[in-house]
Amino acid sequence: MSFLTEQDHRVVPGQVKEDQVTSYIEKHTSQLPSSFYLGAAGVSVIASLALKLGGRDREAQFVGQWVAPFLLFGIYNKLVKQHGSDAEVHSNSREKLYEAA
Repeated sequence: MSFLTEQDHRVVPGQVKEDQVTSYIEKHTSQLPSSFYLGAAGVSVIASLALKLGGRDREAQFVGQWVAPFLLFGIYNKLVKQHGSDAEVHSNSREKLYEAA
């Protein structure tokens, strides 16, 4: 067990970069406001409730399970907007802004 404590295996910011597919997806999904995902989760709750009241229990459960993923997409979207995809790329661009000033 000593091999686990002898080395630091954490990933530091900028050590690993995202691939082009991830960057492409984040570029386009970040254009949606975070309230879109919150609204989608709310609509899922209402739709699930309507299906449940209509006696369609299996469909209600299926639609009700969409709530958590929509909320997680919203959190991820917010993080990408605030911190960006790659810390090194964004920290370098910040440094260039400070150098230009």
